[in-house]
Amino acid sequence: MSKLRFQALFDAQNRKPVSLEDNLNRSQLFGENVFNKKSMRQYMTPEAFESVMNAMEFGHKIDRKTADQVASAMKSWALKKGATHYTHWFQPLTGSTAEKHDAFLEVLPNGEALEKFDGAQLVQQEPDASSFPNGGIRNTFEARGYTAWDPTSPAFIYGTALCIPTIFVAYTGEALDNKTPLLKSLQAVDEAATNVAKYFDKNVSKVIATLGWEQEYFLVDSALVNSRPDILLTGRALLGHSPAKGQQLDDHYFGSIPSRAMNFMRELELESLKLGIPVKTRHNEVAPNQFELAPIFEEANLAVDHNSLIMDVMGKVAEKHNFKVLFHEKPFAGINGSGKHNNWSLATNTGVNLLSPGKTPMKNLQFLTFFINTIKAVHDYEELVRASIASAGNDHRLGANEAPPAIISVFIGKQLSDVLDELENITNGKLSPEEKTELKLNVVGKIPEILLDNTDRNRTSPFAFTGNKFEFRAVGSSANCAPPMMILNAIVTKQLIEFKTAVDKLIDEKDMKKDDAIFNVLREYVKLSKKIRFEGDGYSQAWEKEAEKRGLSNHKTTPQALQAKVSKKAIQLFEELNIMNKVEVEARHEIELDEYTLKIQIESRVLGDIARNHIIPTAVRYQNTLIKNVEGLKNIFGKEFENIAKEQLILVKDISEHISKINAKITAMVDERKKANKLEHAEEKAFAYCNKVRPYFDEIRYHCDKLEVLVDDELWPMTKYRELLFTR
Repeated sequence: MSKLRFQALFDAQNRKPVSLEDNLNRSQLFGENVFNKKSMRQYMTPEAFESVMNAMEFGHKIDRKTADQVASAMKSWALKKGATHYTHWFQPLTGSTAEKHDAFLEVLPNGEALEKFDGAQLVQQEPDASSFPNGGIRNTFEARGYTAWDPTSPAFIYGTALCIPTIFVAYTGEALDNKTPLLKSLQAVDEAATNVAKYFDKNVSKVIATLGWEQEYFLVDSALVNSRPDILLTGRALLGHSPAKGQQLDDHYFGSIPSRAMNFMRELELESLKLGIPVKTRHNEVAPNQFELAPIFEEANLAVDHNSLIMDVMGKVAEKHNFKVLFHEKPFAGINGSGKHNNWSLATNTGVNLLSPGKTPMKNLQFLTFFINTIKAVHDYEELVRASIASAGNDHRLGANEAPPAIISVFIGKQLSDVLDELENITNGKLSPEEKTELKLNVVGKIPEILLDNTDRNRTSPFAFTGNKFEFRAVGSSANCAPPMMILNAIVTKQLIEFKTAVDKLIDEKDMKKDDAIFNVLREYVKLSKKIRFEGDGYSQAWEKEAEKRGLSNHKTTPQALQAKVSKKAIQLFEELNIMNKVEVEARHEIELDEYTLKIQIESRVLGDIARNHIIPTAVRYQNTLIKNVEGLKNIFGKEFENIAKEQLILVKDISEHISKINAKITAMVDERKKANKLEHAEEKAFAYCNKVRPYFDEIRYHCDKLEVLVDDELWPMTKYRELLFTR
């Protein structure tokens, strides 16, 4: 085998375990490095603390004097914790996070130095806006952009830097990040949901969207990753024959966690807890070397920040344990890919989960109101929901018999389906006391009260109700949670506004009682949204045909799916709710198309390089060995050599055919890439890469993988799947 592959395997198999003391009380560590309420009370004046709380709870502005007080307190706390720098921590449209560190240092005219951090530095910084994706909003020569403090997400210390969560906007005011539209969507859904919740409880004054993400990922030894240029440069294996043993035996799922992985998880949990990330669950996933972690639910903005942060923390902790974390949605062909299930719900300031079924008819009517409106929202905007999780990586995963299909549908389970069917079939338009009682979800007596889930779990559903929340299962592992959550908040907001308008109209114009008006509108929504509900196998061909009959979209590629984001319907939605304007929407569309194109372009170049510079020379070298063997046999056996060397001759011919086809396919792929590169329109270029360049990947891979099983293992240069997946 190649020296690189040999050294990588040797290093991976001779790792010394990283020792870690793990006897610390988790609750005492929690939030240790976060400027949370406890720290604020300790370091801030009562007036400043109250001002920050009002900003967090009600969106009140913080004046300059208060900002100075907050900055002074934050600096004192950070310096005591060992921080030397501060940074505005933001989420540009790259999908990851960004930061620019400045020291707590000020040099006075007399030459003396002191630590300085004031309100102006807290509230605003000025990073270069032209060097981040902007979709044409900023030109290269127009570099100015601003980050602005988001007081709803607490500052934290990461390494030796005080990190201040911020939004990122252009000099001209357009949002250049994922956080700004998310915050606006949270404000919109708060107002709309509060207005509806007041039908049931006048004391409700605020509704927050909650999010609990489940992060799937692969852990691969760093030496093995470094021996694979495809994984190193693209995050996935572009080549590789399936191993004899993969995940067929289901012996990895929920199995005993390997020791090295456990040590990584322990340190990850400790570091996460210090940062206030409430990690709760860890386990083996389905594929070998695949794992999952999940936190306790949080307010959606904070949860998004925490997911973005923990992905960075995972990478740094993995380095210490000689691992590489792979977040790609499909790093290895033939085994399961990775998702990031987003569990979404709505909760009131009175402590009520609006998607949790209650024990009384009134509570159930409240639950049904938000439950049915969410289903109706997904029904009306299913193409936009699909677009929210579109990416080059997720295209490999969606519909691959391991993850939800590209068809958006809602699973609610038999019990709730029966309830909605009953609602639909009541014809008199009014709820009698008896009927109200019948609408009560009769969980007690059927399943234990303590069991929240009153539905089975359908892993083939992209959007499933799981007892007291909706689980958006189709989000990709590498994705930032903000865009899909922003879109979900937006469509639910729009739906709740329409619902309240319809109910109030029946009350005012038809003189209906409130409950009867609510029921009538809900009943119509159940009828109108019925086609989005599906309880069967989302992987089946039958569902594709059925979905087509129902008029549901089936956008299997990212360029196709992204068109929904710039539809007249989508732009109108975002502008009506003041979440984004047309310029911001179109800019994001162009950025996502460019990102897709560049990722396929990079993969194409890497694949061509590996195939021609690694695979073919190795195959030729082995072929020459076979030819020498045949020549030797001919010298020994004369005319009889053809029968004796029959298998070798077949092997020589097979290798030649695969080499020839690899070369031909790469040449054709490069030609298509050159044609695509000449296209100026972002959408045309993305479609060209999707439909003309990408199809060659599987064809080239097929012949390379065939050579892998033909060529002597001692010569093969690429670390194999069996080594990548089973070296622990």
